[in-house]
Amino acid sequence: MPAMVVFGRRWRIASDDLVFPGAFELFIRAVWWIVTLVVYTNHKGRFDCQGGTYLHNYLVVLLVLLGVIILTLCAIVYISAQGTIMNPGPRRSVPALVYLRALLYVPELVWACLGAVWVSDSSTGCKPEEVGAVIACVCVLSWIILLSMAVGVLVVFDPLGSQRPGAPPDAPRGVRDLESSESSQLFYTAHTVASRVWESRLRLLCCCLPQDNNHRAAFSSIAQLVSGFFLDTDLVPSDIAAGLALLHQEQDKMEHCRDPDEVLSHSLSSPIREDLEVELEKAAHFMKFAAAAYGWPLYVYSNPLTGLCKLSGDCCRSRQAEYDLVGGDSLGCHFTSILQSTGLQYRDFIHISFHNQIYEIPFYVALDHKREAVLVAVRGTLSLKDVLTDLSAECENLSVEGISGTCYAHKGISQAAHYIYKRLVNDGILSQAFNIAPEYKLVICGHSLGAGAASLLAVLLRSTHPTLQCYAFSPPGASFAYIPNMEDLKRRLLKMVSNCSKPKYKILMRGCWYELFGGAPDDFPTELENRREEVLNQPLLGEESLLVQRSNTYQSLSSDDSPAHPTHLPLYLPGRILHITEDGPARRHCFAPVRYRAEWSSETSFRNVLISPRMVADHMPDVVLRALRSLTREQPFALCPSSTSNSHLNVI
Repeated sequence: MPAMVVFGRRWRIASDDLVFPGAFELFIRAVWWIVTLVVYTNHKGRFDCQGGTYLHNYLVVLLVLLGVIILTLCAIVYISAQGTIMNPGPRRSVPALVYLRALLYVPELVWACLGAVWVSDSSTGCKPEEVGAVIACVCVLSWIILLSMAVGVLVVFDPLGSQRPGAPPDAPRGVRDLESSESSQLFYTAHTVASRVWESRLRLLCCCLPQDNNHRAAFSSIAQLVSGFFLDTDLVPSDIAAGLALLHQEQDKMEHCRDPDEVLSHSLSSPIREDLEVELEKAAHFMKFAAAAYGWPLYVYSNPLTGLCKLSGDCCRSRQAEYDLVGGDSLGCHFTSILQSTGLQYRDFIHISFHNQIYEIPFYVALDHKREAVLVAVRGTLSLKDVLTDLSAECENLSVEGISGTCYAHKGISQAAHYIYKRLVNDGILSQAFNIAPEYKLVICGHSLGAGAASLLAVLLRSTHPTLQCYAFSPPGASFAYIPNMEDLKRRLLKMVSNCSKPKYKILMRGCWYELFGGAPDDFPTELENRREEVLNQPLLGEESLLVQRSNTYQSLSSDDSPAHPTHLPLYLPGRILHITEDGPARRHCFAPVRYRAEWSSETSFRNVLISPRMVADHMPDVVLRALRSLTREQPFALCPSSTSNSHLNVI
């Protein structure tokens, strides 16, 4: 940080990002130079074949050219390793070295072409090792490196890099005031261009999906969200990676230093403990149905040895009549996997739908005779369309009967909940279920995206079914607090990289080692702890950018509190929250038993994003189900790969 400016535009790479690629190329060039020197030394004075003189001169010039490139790379690696993320001053000469390195590609390309011409026209009669050395230098290394450079340029190319920067620091005050008055327009223009770029990327990524109005609206909504997230900063991808590494170690350090008395403990005979055990039993029971909603993919994943065999017999059987009775569509092997996972009979199902479009997610309705419940289970994220629903994270008005004032919810999840609500009510699915079992209560459950939709569906149905219960497993903090949480994560990332006084390459190396092998969190020294807000508000970049100068994110760096004027409306998790964490040492071997601890929590505990290498794995429905079953059966389960920190499984 900041993004490096060369050739008149910004790139998605900073001046301290050249350590690792430069060191790798330096190693390749050094080996190449040594091999060329050995070939030249062994054959010096004996280039007596046709074109031998040309080959002699070619190798001499190649050695000189490689030597100059190696010296340039040494300078780039050394200078790029200086300073810190927020202190690019010691690296101010990196752009000049980049220009020099780019200039050296011209003679290298010319010499590669001349070498190819010699191999094809003038190598007759030369020794095979001489020809092989030139072929290796020309046809392999030279062209591979040149092509790799071209690919690298495409990777770090920033389509927004040509946006006009702000006034230079030494500009007259009148000019700076004029520029400040134009900053809002600059920000709007940059945001518009960024949105268009991201929308084009989404259309390309999702080219296989139909381009209807819903998809176009989703692409636009997601592009607006993603493009504006880091627009008011000058972060490059490696800065984000370094910030995540620092934040993970900082969170682990705070966890290790936490007072054990802060962890609530209840005696076996306490009412709170009894209530917890009852709810755990119910949660484990209904999580089985939430996991079954994923259909055959999760069933086969959870039963890799026997899943296909158990499903194969029924998947190919024609059950059109039964499907018509059930009222489902596009079932395939899904119905069989649901029967296997839940233990229900065919006659227990009222409706099954695996229809899947953006804002329209699969669900099923069944009779749970064990708990005397009409059960609505909603599937979580499994398809690209579900991902688009997840990422449509702007706020949307939610009309709730009996509640005055305006309510808001995550747009994608709100749309999905309204879709299921219309199917249940307008199509008479719930009426059909309660005609069969009028004394049963209504229970709604789901996991991940399905958990968020289940929560909002419960809110919508509460007025007509006041006794309903909802079990939402691992709802995406995304469901209700995605944008505020991510804004907080961005602010903390900036604070971490601002405060760390180590160079980025050391942060990344230490972070990789910590994620792979664990150990004690590194106590990184800080150099900015006592800097005041007005200092942090000054340009922390190589050049001053109006977009960054006026950024709310940078203005909140010196405070541990959230910004006084949050960018997005805060949303909250509903209901009672049951929090499950891994109990025991931070690291364990692969087959060591893992035990869990469950306790009641509050929504304030989930206002920050916790960084962990098992963030995705612990969110998986089979892991949540195993954790709940281990708590109710008091049987530990081994989950691999081993965790490097306490894992967090969120269950409502």
